[in-house]
Formats: sequence, structure tokens, C-alpha cells
Amino acid sequence: MNDRARHPAGTAAPGSLAGRLGPALDPPALRDALHGATGRLPVPTAETRGTWDAVHPATRGALLAAAEAELARPAPVLRASDWARTFRDGLRTAYEDPARALRERVALLVLAAVLRDESAPAQAPPGAAPCLDAAADGLMALAETSTWCWAPHDRFTAARRELVPDPAEPFLDLGAAEVASLVAWSDHVLGGRLDRRVPGLRRRLRHEVRARVLEPFRRIGDWHWTGRDGDAHNWNPWIHGAVLTAALLMAGHGAERAALVRRAVLGLDHFVAVLPDDGGIDEGVAYWWHGAGRLLEALDLLAAAGGPALDARDLPVLPELVRYPHRVHLGGPWYVNVGDAPARPPAEQPWHVLFRWGRRIADPAVRAHAADRGRARGLAAGPQEGLGRALAGLCDPDWRAALEQQVHGGRPSAAVPERRAARPTAGTVREHPRPAVRPAARAGERTWAARDVWLPGVQLLVAREAAGATEGLTVAVKGGHNAERHNHLDVGSYWVALDGTPLVVDAGQPTYTAASFGPDRYRAWPLRSGWHNVPDPGAEQLPGADHRALDVRVERRAAGTVWSAELSAAYPEGLVAGWRRTLRLVRPGVGRPAHVLVEDRPYAPRGPVRLHHLLAGDVTLAEGRALVGDGTGRTLRLTWDPRRLTGSLEHRPLDDPLLRGSWGERLTRLTLACDATAEPGRTPAPLLVRIERAEG
Repeated sequence: MNDRARHPAGTAAPGSLAGRLGPALDPPALRDALHGATGRLPVPTAETRGTWDAVHPATRGALLAAAEAELARPAPVLRASDWARTFRDGLRTAYEDPARALRERVALLVLAAVLRDESAPAQAPPGAAPCLDAAADGLMALAETSTWCWAPHDRFTAARRELVPDPAEPFLDLGAAEVASLVAWSDHVLGGRLDRRVPGLRRRLRHEVRARVLEPFRRIGDWHWTGRDGDAHNWNPWIHGAVLTAALLMAGHGAERAALVRRAVLGLDHFVAVLPDDGGIDEGVAYWWHGAGRLLEALDLLAAAGGPALDARDLPVLPELVRYPHRVHLGGPWYVNVGDAPARPPAEQPWHVLFRWGRRIADPAVRAHAADRGRARGLAAGPQEGLGRALAGLCDPDWRAALEQQVHGGRPSAAVPERRAARPTAGTVREHPRPAVRPAARAGERTWAARDVWLPGVQLLVAREAAGATEGLTVAVKGGHNAERHNHLDVGSYWVALDGTPLVVDAGQPTYTAASFGPDRYRAWPLRSGWHNVPDPGAEQLPGADHRALDVRVERRAAGTVWSAELSAAYPEGLVAGWRRTLRLVRPGVGRPAHVLVEDRPYAPRGPVRLHHLLAGDVTLAEGRALVGDGTGRTLRLTWDPRRLTGSLEHRPLDDPLLRGSWGERLTRLTLACDATAEPGRTPAPLLVRIERAEG
């Protein structure tokens, strides 16, 4: 637990939300602060045409075209048999994919109704307000659905040993949070128009949000995701942020709303308490958006609703938290993907949130990274990131100006986004080559790319040839332990990217099933240490916090950056007396090309040892060397002493849609085997692997 969380019972920790807001959380003061809150929110209603008419024509046109295409498709249907598959055969996506598609459909049609300024009386014929009508249909479908919860999370249904949810016993999870937020923002932005077109719908929606989310949140104080036991994770801000939104936009005014907001704020405090001071996130950058990012949004919403009295955005831990995404950026769409994070996260992120916080903490690196990724995305906002986020991005004038300067050069023209994998549907495998990326940036263009970054809280190092550019070699390496959130068995694993493209890689998250967070989690091959870039001293790594890196050391100098750690504790006890791994990024010098040197020293292993390397691209193997290229001219060369290490390749075809979305058709594992026997008491000779650009 972070030191900031240790404080006497009944007192507020220094740097906590409760400590920062103090008397403002007292019920009478909070009730007064929230009076008129909805009128102060940064997202206006559809009637405020000056805001919505200012949306850039390219963004408007793309969203409206997407809405027209969506209207031509039938709405997704949520089936009990699909929900039950979690319990029958472990397949989650049969239900979660159409549930997500329905949410995105509603969000897109709400956006289109706002942008098109649709409105019609109840008696007007069909076609008078097509997007508004279809959005209302989707909202009503959600109101009629038995549950908003995702089946693997519903402990109430599991405890009853039933296969269908009970509407009288709703479980408050991420799925319920997502729908509540969607409904609340739809009600806020289209409220008067829904009343005119579909009288009674808003009353029904408020009833459902109260029954499924607000009342369970008020009544049950020991939800596992609150983090009261010190184990707060991304569920905490994800759900508390949705509750805060629903309370502000849909709860009754006065004491009821104040009580819900107070409980949500105190719940968020459990997450703030466990944030490391260096801003490191052990769940990776994709889950940064669902944890840290949602905390930032909740704090923005709270400050907007309550004014200075409820503005806690100056907490000391937040600036480092805001810097995490650009610190683990490799280049283009690629990031260091620890845990279940994909190497190529979805481009549809609320980059405006990061941009706004970069301005708040006066950090140009944060702003530059957010603006660059927003340009690559090609739209100011979209339904995939959630309706509230999309609305906030569309009506943020500073974000619109930043995108128009970068995307359009000040001229109205359509953006050209990076090519990215289409979102797969359940049971679908899309054939496509390894995703293309933009050319590497010119030197000095990537102002957020630090020469090296060390995050001791998660024991993650990222080091580059030079600051400010993705060109050349970038190496990342992690220590940590095997009980991290969304953990893989990967203590001591590393990544190597060339010109911003990873070639020595981590496979990342496969599609979740019912077994993904149970005792069978590590049966999935992408999570096992045998498919990470770690040693194999005769067995794979074991799960648990005791299986960790020890004596982790980092040296950062102009000539090179060095990381080293003792890894033997990650493996079964007694398997090897010790295993010291050292990685060096050697920067170029006179007569010395840049290279990465991986040095492994096994102490008294019981038998042969192996070194695994997971490679993305076209791989060729020869005696003492291997080449891996991405098909665009970027090629890494790995070399070793063939008298000590013998190389072999194993190709792994990818049939999982998430893995294919990052890597294409396959990954390749290079294994270097060695009879590493050494006399007792003698320091073993190191096993060396050198990695560098293959010229020509």
C-alpha cells in the first residue's frame, strides 16, 4: 500500500480527496455547492446551438455518415442464451459484443441527433426525427433488458446457480456503470426533445438508473470494487465515476444527490490512496484510460458541478499520473503493453481529457502527445469511447482548436487517420497483415519522448537512443511481481522497438473468457512466462506476489542506460540458485552503433536452460543470429555465441481477434537453449544476446 493511504482511522490522509475537500463534503455544504450543478457542466444541452454548430465540418460529416449507416442496420439484440454462455462454455463475447454494439449505436445516434438539431412532436410521423427516434428505441431497449451487468461479474446470479439474471437483484458492475452513464448523458443532452417526442421515456429511464445503479450503490456498502481493503483497481473510478454522473444528472436535487455524490467521492479516495507517487500503472496504458483516466474525468466533473469548493484537481499525485501514457509510448499506435494491455490500444480514446490535463499541469509533453494521437485518430470524438466522453470532446473549444491546427492546418479538410484494425465481432477472425503505421517522426518532433524513464513503483524502465524522437532503438524492461493487476507471468521481460515499431514484443491480452480471472487464468498461452521474453531455468514462472524481481538496479547515463535484477524468486524454489539479468541500451558513439545487450547469469541451474524471445514480423534464423523485420524495411538483428546457445523457432498462428488486431497472422518464438552447467561456487559465464539494427 502506498504510504499516503496509512493514516489513523477517522482522519483524512494528506493528499487524499477527503483531506483536500474537507468541510465541503459536509452534507449541508455539499447540497449548497451542487445547487444548479447541471447548468455549470461543460456539456450543454442540444438547445445550445452555438456549441454544437461549431463542430468542425469534417468531424460532423464523418459522424453523420456513420449514423446514416447505423440506421440502415438492425439494432443488436441481447439474448438470454448469449448471456448464459459465460456459465455454459465460458464465452463472454457472445453477449458482451452485442451489448457494446447497442451502447455504441445509442451513443452515435444521440450524437447525430444533437448535431442535426433533430426535434419533433409526439404526433409527427416516422421519419420526422430519425436519429432521435432510433436513439429513443435503443434507450428503451436498454430499459427493457433484464440486466445491465456482464455475466462473469454477476455474483448474485452465480450464487443462485441460475443462468439468467434477476431484475429484482441487480449487480452493480462495469456493464451497469457504462449503461447508467450512457443513459444519464442522453437524458441530459436530449432531455427536452425526448420529452416532446417520446413522453414518459425519461421517467422510465430515471426509474431504471435509480433501481439498477443508484439504489444498490446507496444500499450496499461492501461492493468488492470499492477498494476499502486497500486493493482498489480500475473498477473503482470506472463505477464511481458513472455513479457520480448519474447522481448529478438524474438523481433528485437536494439531500439525495448530495449523499450519493459524497459517497462516490469517498469511494474514489480509496483509489487515490493506492496510486504510486511516480504515476506508474501496473495494468498498462489501456487500463490507464479505464482507471486513472476515469478518475481525472470524475474530478473534472466534480469541479464543474460544484465550483472551487469541490475542485480537488491539485492533488499532488495527479501530475505524475497524467504523464504515464506518453512515457510508455513507443511510436505511432504502439505502447509498452504490460499485463493485459494490448500493444496497439484502440485509437478511440478521449485524448481531449489528456490534453486538458496537460494544460492544467502546464506540461507541453502531455499536450503534444495527446494532440498527436488525436490527429492520428482523425475525429474529435466518437461513440466508441462513450457518450459522455464524446460529447465533452466535441464541445471543448481548446481541443477543437488544437485538432484543427494539427489535422487541418487551420483549413477545413478531412483528417486522414492511421490505419487501424476493425473491431472484431464475436467468433470472427479477420484476415489482415500486420497493421501499418505512419513513418517514424523526424528527430525532435516527438517532444514527449524522453531519453529514459524509470518508474520504480512498477519497476518499469523505458529507454531510447535519443530524446525527442522515435527513430532508432527503444528498449523497455519490467521487474515487478506476479500478482499485479491483470498480471502476466512476465517478471524480467523486455521489449525492443525499432523506429517506434515493436519487434521483440509482448503478445498482450487475448479475448477474455469466463476463465480469464479465475484459477485457470494462466492456462492461456499469452499469459505464461514461456511466451514472454524471460529465461526458462527448467520451469515457468509462478503466480503470486512472492514471485518477484529482487535487487532491481537502474543506471541512466548519456552513453547508455542499464537495468538489472535478480529473477530466481519468480520461479519454483530450488530450481536455480540465482539468475541475474542485465539489459543495457548502449547509445551510439564513435565506431559504436547503438545496440541492446541482454546478459543472463544463471547460478547453479539443475539442468539445461533456455532464453525465450517473442518476435513480431518475418523471422529468419541462421547459426548465431536471427533477423526480424516488419516488412517496411525495419529489421533487427539478434546475435549470440553459437558455441553456447542453440537457436530454434516456433511459429504461433493467431486465431484470437484481439491478438490478430495487433500482430496479424502469427508471432514467432525464438528459443536459445544452453547446457548452463557451472561448478559450485564459481561465477557463471554470462549468456549474451545482442540486438541492433540490421543495416542493408
